[in-house]
Amino acid sequence: MNDRYHRTTPYEGNHPMGDRAAEAATTPPADPPTPSVYNSVRQLRADAWSSLAELTRRSALATGADAPPRATADRVEELLRLLTPIENCWAFPGKARLGELRRLHETGDRHRLARYADCLNRALGTDSYRNAPPPQDRPEDAAAEDVPVRDAAARPYFEVLVVGDFDDSEEEALRDELRNQRRADDEFGYELVMAPSFEDAVVTALVNSDVQAVVIRHRFGNRSPHDLQVARTFFEGSAAGAVPEGHRFEERARALGSRLRELRPELDLYLMTEGSVERTAGTLGADFTRVFHAREGLLDLHLSILHGIGERYRTPFFAALRAHSQRPTGVFHALPISRGTSVVTSHWIPEMARFYGLNIFLAETSATSGGLDSLLEPTGPLREAQDLAARTFGARQTYFVTNGTSTANKVVVQALVRPGDIVLVDRNCHKSHHYGLMLAGAHVVYLDAYPLDRYGMYGAVPLAEIKRKLLMLKQEGLLDRVKLLLLTNCTFDGIVYHPARVMEECLALKPDLAFLWDEAWFAFARFHPVYRSRTAMAAARELTERYRDPHYADRYAAHRQQLGAEPDDETLLDGRLLPDPEKVRVRVYATQSTHKTLTSLRQGSMIHVFDQDFRHKAAETFREAYMTHTSTSPNYQILASLDLGRRQGALEGFELVQKQLEQAGVLRDAIEQHPVLSRYLRFLTTPELIPERFRSSGVDQPLRTGLSGMAAAWEEDEFVLDPSRATLHIGLTGIDGDTFKHEYLMDRYGVQVNKTTRNTLLFMTTIGTTRSAVAYLIEVLVKIIEGLEEGIGEMSLRERARHDRRSAALSGRSAALPDFSAFHAGFRPSAHTPEGDLRKAFFLAYDDTRCEYLPADDIADLLAGGREVVSATFVTPYPPGFPVLVPGQVINDAVLRYMAALDTREIHGYRPDTGYRVFTEPALKELFPADAAADDPPGPRQGPE
Repeated sequence: MNDRYHRTTPYEGNHPMGDRAAEAATTPPADPPTPSVYNSVRQLRADAWSSLAELTRRSALATGADAPPRATADRVEELLRLLTPIENCWAFPGKARLGELRRLHETGDRHRLARYADCLNRALGTDSYRNAPPPQDRPEDAAAEDVPVRDAAARPYFEVLVVGDFDDSEEEALRDELRNQRRADDEFGYELVMAPSFEDAVVTALVNSDVQAVVIRHRFGNRSPHDLQVARTFFEGSAAGAVPEGHRFEERARALGSRLRELRPELDLYLMTEGSVERTAGTLGADFTRVFHAREGLLDLHLSILHGIGERYRTPFFAALRAHSQRPTGVFHALPISRGTSVVTSHWIPEMARFYGLNIFLAETSATSGGLDSLLEPTGPLREAQDLAARTFGARQTYFVTNGTSTANKVVVQALVRPGDIVLVDRNCHKSHHYGLMLAGAHVVYLDAYPLDRYGMYGAVPLAEIKRKLLMLKQEGLLDRVKLLLLTNCTFDGIVYHPARVMEECLALKPDLAFLWDEAWFAFARFHPVYRSRTAMAAARELTERYRDPHYADRYAAHRQQLGAEPDDETLLDGRLLPDPEKVRVRVYATQSTHKTLTSLRQGSMIHVFDQDFRHKAAETFREAYMTHTSTSPNYQILASLDLGRRQGALEGFELVQKQLEQAGVLRDAIEQHPVLSRYLRFLTTPELIPERFRSSGVDQPLRTGLSGMAAAWEEDEFVLDPSRATLHIGLTGIDGDTFKHEYLMDRYGVQVNKTTRNTLLFMTTIGTTRSAVAYLIEVLVKIIEGLEEGIGEMSLRERARHDRRSAALSGRSAALPDFSAFHAGFRPSAHTPEGDLRKAFFLAYDDTRCEYLPADDIADLLAGGREVVSATFVTPYPPGFPVLVPGQVINDAVLRYMAALDTREIHGYRPDTGYRVFTEPALKELFPADAAADDPPGPRQGPE
């Protein structure tokens, strides 16, 4: 099934929902769709074409007494009106073909209308129009069986947006002239979409993901001459930014180019002017890919358009690896599997070759020459591939990693941190950060995220908490030792930071602070106009440009005057801080799991760098750290998949992320509107996961308010919720999350979910999520809930009471999530700050004589007697997947209560048969003699949410 336009086309083979469900899924709605119930124009357009094809088919089949009523004709007319402004945004079917449909409808030619509507609908659903568009001038020749099947080997197709106020003859002349420039050996094919105004251009760029290049001509208006009410439902305010008609063309072109680049930075922008092209190129050359004179022919424009797409299409390393696999070679080095020689001749493992195919073995090699490259010292195609990735993701440097983001995190930490440096880190981050900090010898200051005790999960770290810790370290004279802030953006549960705001205020307190944003689950965000602003690389570029702006110095001077000469900590905590442009340095790193949210083989990850001091402060240490953690025998298949995944993101990432969000909306709607499921299941909303004090916009459900509403929340709020993460509350079922995941979803139906808590399941849509997968999930949930209801109906009174108590317990507040207690004084270099030496505690535990195992009850008794009990290892329950205890941490009652309340089956670092591994009392006394002075450890969390 092709899911590009969410088509409901017939399925091949066995449908996962069964024959009846398949029949229902492939029967489009006959009534015109209502825009307000859709999450995007794409969904609305797809269903509108399905409805049009079905209505016209029914009308054509009706004869005699069954002749179609007037209401059917009215519905067809309504659909044509709905589609008219939408099709202005696409080259296919486009205005001309839609106009032909209208002519057939007005003349009452029902049979030809049905054939042509069905032909166009199928062409859209199969993408066959990319090969050979159905006929436009002779719809009587159109037949569904004549629609070609999409050929994966056909040359890629895209559309070019031309902005200009053309009449019909000028438009057709432009199309003909560009068609005449085509050659048989062109690598790509394209068609034109015309936009007469600023507003049309912006809306088209937002709804038509096939648009890959934009040509701005001399004349264009501000407001659209078309009725764009349907599009405004989804994009109200997004087309703003035009300049008055009286301004010079250069100013208006720059404003439009700037807006398009802001929304879709991957687009190639071309300018055609009839004035002084030399002067225009001098003033606007930096804003456009190239400037042309409108009267000098279109060959150069045509070639430039193809070249621009070709640059994004290039996959240097994949091409090199494919070429290498096709060369005859003699292998006299390691890797017997290379060329498949140890497999294809085997009598015992022939299924390996049958399962994987020969190409994977032909491409398997240890060679770094002969057209290939070295990951450790890339100078050829791999270097090019990484440079293209840096351009795509907005970084200054990008590095490929073949053993996951866990390794990428360790590389960055080791590159930036020396033993004894202080690092601020969210204690709720991935375990790789804790291990990386331990290996680097960092002194760790843990930051507490706001808790969501009701659902057994943490949110994110408030900016006030980060500033408070920085100010505390400043008071103690330790700010110079603070080197790095490490945060997870977005969190496992979809909480997204405002990186630009966090970094700006932290840089106001420490202008050379470096940042590591773990974006393992956020690689896709680069390709959506709203998401992008919350990525580390986009924020780094935004801040760099802001501090270079000469007007910023005046803004900063006014800010300093307002703060006063010696602002106290309360003023600094409560106020919005700005850094000194003379001192600030933007040093930002992001690690991304390409394999988690984009296309890559397992463990394919990237490190993106935007560090103004990289060359003279971090380049050498980064190289050594990269050498430390990178294999000398990397998997070339992973590297090639990263190269291809980058190409996909650059050319269709915008479309795929749109689809990802649409599927998330479909999933939410399907459960919320289902009469049975909605009684037991519900998705947690933004207000439930992000407290009101972090949402200044006041928008509760950003995605449901359209792109402009989402943009408002994502621009203003301290935290936002990633709509592609759907946390399903299951407490009313009486089944805990771990059991629901393993025994119901995975074991019975093969449905995989990301994460659970005691009363929630996390469902995540990706660029690979299909409408069929969502439908299958709904069917599975219906079966589970109907089975549950049947079981409840047959329960005895005692069983029903027990079930009700279980449901109430899972729906109510669980054990409070513990904040980080404190490091034991023996692992705290300073008695006045909470920093702890993880490495000292970690390696002390290598001496078994200094450790013992204690059950929870014994620890509770010891705590009651006044003894400090200190963990000798990491203790990480799955879920939630973060360390509850780290080496050197004092165990307190809150930790014990939380661990006792967990009903998870997997806890790393804890053995139920022996208990917790802790340091012995003599070992702690050696570290911290009884007569040594120490402050009390930090107190408990204040004001739980």
